[in-house]
Amino acid sequence: MNLQLNDEQKLIVAMVRRFVRDEILPLEMNLDPDADALLPEDQERLVGMVKEMGLFGLDIPEEFGGPGLDMVTKTLIAIEMAQHRAGLYCPCYGVFGGAGLAQLYEATDEQKERYLYPTLRGEKRGFFGLTEPSGGSDPARAIQTRAKKEGDDWVINGTKIFISGADVADFGLVFARTSPDKGRNGVTCFIVDTDTPGFHVRRVIHTLRSAHYATELQFVDMRIPHTNILGEVNKGFAIANDRLSRQRIPYSAGCIGVAVKAHELAVEYSKIRETFGAPLSSRQSIQWMLVDNEIDIKQSRWMTLEAADKADRGESFRKEAAMAKLVASEAASRVVDRCMQIHGGYGVSKDFPFERWFREMRIRRIGEGPSEVQRHIIARDILGSSLR
Repeated sequence: MNLQLNDEQKLIVAMVRRFVRDEILPLEMNLDPDADALLPEDQERLVGMVKEMGLFGLDIPEEFGGPGLDMVTKTLIAIEMAQHRAGLYCPCYGVFGGAGLAQLYEATDEQKERYLYPTLRGEKRGFFGLTEPSGGSDPARAIQTRAKKEGDDWVINGTKIFISGADVADFGLVFARTSPDKGRNGVTCFIVDTDTPGFHVRRVIHTLRSAHYATELQFVDMRIPHTNILGEVNKGFAIANDRLSRQRIPYSAGCIGVAVKAHELAVEYSKIRETFGAPLSSRQSIQWMLVDNEIDIKQSRWMTLEAADKADRGESFRKEAAMAKLVASEAASRVVDRCMQIHGGYGVSKDFPFERWFREMRIRRIGEGPSEVQRHIIARDILGSSLR
């Protein structure tokens, strides 16, 4: 693995860093501290700028109109995009576009026409429905939602929880058990239109995240045609599992970006804030906090880039992605906490972004699989299939 950026990567990183500094941060100064959206006119203007940069739809494959960047470059971009107040869960307020539900790139031609292409054009929105009240850490075994074949249709009954965006989505991917006795080999992925009879958004769930909520869904005799199966019957968990592993890399990168910005602010503040006639930066206790920040950031960065590099080379990266997610989410939490301490009273005020990062970073140790599950994944790779 080459730890040095090539010329193209240096150019792209500098371009995104300048974009965040010159366009996002000035707008953010006039937004509510918990905002997760720009004014429509600002959104439209910045989307146009990103398209001119050739970076719109970073995760969209090249054959579908995306920029065709490798995972390492996208990881470097994700680190830069997160370096502002809303950057952890709303990097650059979405002006770099999205890829929709990545699983749809493997859909049938008919499914792509109905769901993928309208999503890429911004005409439809989708959700990812995997987690259930019975458990999210081991989704293959926790799934209790059932789908039963009746003629050319499947009838689905069950519940999903902590599902983002389902109340405003046009469709979603819903994972249901189709063979109760086959464990992870008995789960199927269905494409579900949200106007289907039997689809219900039961309630909204508010969390620590700013200006965000999740939903609980209920399916009551929801009838879905066989043609709406994504992939093959009983092969749905493979679709979910690939997404979970791959998503952990940009998830880790977002944590790093926030840590980088928090550390930068703390370094600057320590040089100008004086106590007992000397700047904070002269105090050994503060110096060691900054040193620990630097170590946490470096370690997280290289572990995340290693996972991205292995993904680019087509090698197995499940363990590396788990290690990156574990280390980056826990390390960035420590960095933000130290930076709040250095800023004192300002650190817990909404004048600075630390309190938002502190709240939202706590979720990162749970989202995309909690730290304990990441350790289980890593241990299973070390010890082999004997560990269950």
